[in-house]
Amino acid sequence: MMWFVLTLIIMSAVKPLLCDRCPRVCICDNIRTFVACTNKNLTEVPTSIPQYTQKLDLRGNDLKVIPNGAFLSVPYLTHLSLQKCNIERIEEGALRGLGRLVYLNLGSNKISFIYQESFDGLSSLQQLVLEKNRLEEIKPGAFGQLGFLNFLHLGDNFLVYLPDMLFQGLQQVKWIRLSNNMINVVSNEAFAALPNLKRLSLDHNELQYLPTDALSRMSGLTRLELGWNPMTFISEEAVQMASLKQLFLNNMAIQDLSFKAFERSPQLSLIDLSNNQIRTIQVLAGLEHLNRLNLTGNAIRCDCELRSFKQWADFSKVKVDLFCSGPGHFRGDHLDSLRAIDLKCGNFPEEDYNLPPITPKPEEESSCPRSCDCKPDDKHVLCENKFLQQIPKRFPVDTTLLDLRKNVFNAIHKGAFSEMKNVASLHLQSCQINEIQPGAFAGMKNLVYLYLSHNHLSSIDPEVFRDAPMIGYLYLDHNRFTRLSKGTFKFLPNLFSLHMQYNSISSLSDNFMSGADKLHWVYMTGNNINYIASSAFKNNKDLEKLHLDENLLMEVPTQAIKGLPLLNELRLSKNLIRSIGNGAFLPVARSLQHLYLNDLGLEQISSGGFSGLGQGIKSLHLDNNKLQNIPNMKPFTGLEVINLANNPFHCDCRLLPLHKWINSLNLKVGATCAAPSSAKGQKVRNAPFSTCPGNDAGKTNSNKKKRSQHIPTANRKTKRG
Repeated sequence: MMWFVLTLIIMSAVKPLLCDRCPRVCICDNIRTFVACTNKNLTEVPTSIPQYTQKLDLRGNDLKVIPNGAFLSVPYLTHLSLQKCNIERIEEGALRGLGRLVYLNLGSNKISFIYQESFDGLSSLQQLVLEKNRLEEIKPGAFGQLGFLNFLHLGDNFLVYLPDMLFQGLQQVKWIRLSNNMINVVSNEAFAALPNLKRLSLDHNELQYLPTDALSRMSGLTRLELGWNPMTFISEEAVQMASLKQLFLNNMAIQDLSFKAFERSPQLSLIDLSNNQIRTIQVLAGLEHLNRLNLTGNAIRCDCELRSFKQWADFSKVKVDLFCSGPGHFRGDHLDSLRAIDLKCGNFPEEDYNLPPITPKPEEESSCPRSCDCKPDDKHVLCENKFLQQIPKRFPVDTTLLDLRKNVFNAIHKGAFSEMKNVASLHLQSCQINEIQPGAFAGMKNLVYLYLSHNHLSSIDPEVFRDAPMIGYLYLDHNRFTRLSKGTFKFLPNLFSLHMQYNSISSLSDNFMSGADKLHWVYMTGNNINYIASSAFKNNKDLEKLHLDENLLMEVPTQAIKGLPLLNELRLSKNLIRSIGNGAFLPVARSLQHLYLNDLGLEQISSGGFSGLGQGIKSLHLDNNKLQNIPNMKPFTGLEVINLANNPFHCDCRLLPLHKWINSLNLKVGATCAAPSSAKGQKVRNAPFSTCPGNDAGKTNSNKKKRSQHIPTANRKTKRG
């Protein structure tokens, strides 16, 4: 009896303790180790969640920041839901201690940046959802700790650029979803080292061309979704993916398609080209496994020009979805219902050759200017080369791409685009523009791409950009700029890429890019730059590419590139640099990967000219110079491209180190001897250096020949046998 009473006392004491472990605003199911604290206006993660909880649902709260160690008290979590919590930042170490977590959903928040330490500690994570945030940038290496991740959802964000090695470390990832961003540029190595990736979704972005080099890195990809991008042409061998089986190129603006576009992707079984602007199609080469081709929604005529395609489709047993746009007696018929022999050309009535005429709506009822072509499905408006002299009005309010190139505007006046709040890409190339008034882009809060190339601009008021702070890509190349004043871009805090090629700029002044602190790429090719201030790029710590080729520089701008810790590509070709002194590239030695020093008339590189450079350099261009020798190249162990062509190398014993280094490479170098006369025209790789001190290979070969001359005939026969 006493034992029973004692048990009751203990149980009554323990039970309240167990109950207290559940936060008052939450629902705890200790049997299923599940805790739900949804829509409770919580401003921080509860601290009294049961320790053995495996599934935690915190959706619909107001957390804003996930601080360091927020989940240390629940180390057994496997599923964590944090959608719609107004999260803006994940602090370093916030998720450490969650080594068992397999599912993390951070969708529908306000996260703008992902840092390298954001996901430290999630060594078992398999699914990561970051959709519907405000992501503008993800640092390479951010996913480096997620070796078991198999699904990554980055859709519905504001990404515009995918840098090299962005997904480094995702060895097991099978599907990456990047739909509904603003991606315009994909670096060649963006998808490198993803051996298990099977599906990639890049639909609903702003890709204007197919990133062939980047896509070709994915050797195991089987499904690629690229629909709803503004591409107009698919070129020869554009898709080079040996394992690809399903390719979606639907709802784009494709007008022309090379018959060899898919020749390097022989495993393709499905290609979706529906809802484009294709008017004719040829037999597609190299597609032995193709069984379905979707061409619905294209204005393709079923006449004699389609006959060979129809014969190919029938012979190859390819299911082609296509409804004829003409001639009249076939309009609306499915291609499958026709025989190849029926596809003829002839003197059909004129209306048979055209689509049914479109009755124009009265101007007052139209939401599309009469001179433009509005595509409501794509949210694009095309007004190219329409002889317009002023910006039209009454565009569809949901327009995201507006193309006004090749018109004659002369000036862009204040309020010209006041109703275009959704436009992300604005094309004003070749419009003879010589003035842009402040307020011209008022209301364009979502403008990311602004194309002003090939105009007559010689200056621009900083106030012009005040109303469009989201501009990330600015094209001002081929204009008449002679200088860039400090503060020109001070209202562009999100500027990522600046194109100023082929103007007449003579100098880059102190901190001339002030305000554009997120700048990654600067293109200054083809100006008259002869001076760069030492603090020209003072606040541009994120600069990765700097193109200064085709200018009038007489020395490497060593002082100007100090403080650029991420610079990986530097182009100095076609300047007036005749010599390179010691430590010229030392400030960027740790980050530099691609260095262009060709066509300089370069005569000398000091012995320490390449100090600090080495393993990180992937490409080095020194062709078309006047070099007779170059410094020690042994540290350059990571080269993928090296060009030494068209230099007058003097192939005497002083060049022996270069000769030996070239012979250690499995690369085409192009170095040729110009002297002495006995070696002129020979490749440095093959030139005779046998008499030079230190040429062990030459001595060894010479000794072998001597020894072979003294071997008795009988012995020689024995050795051959």
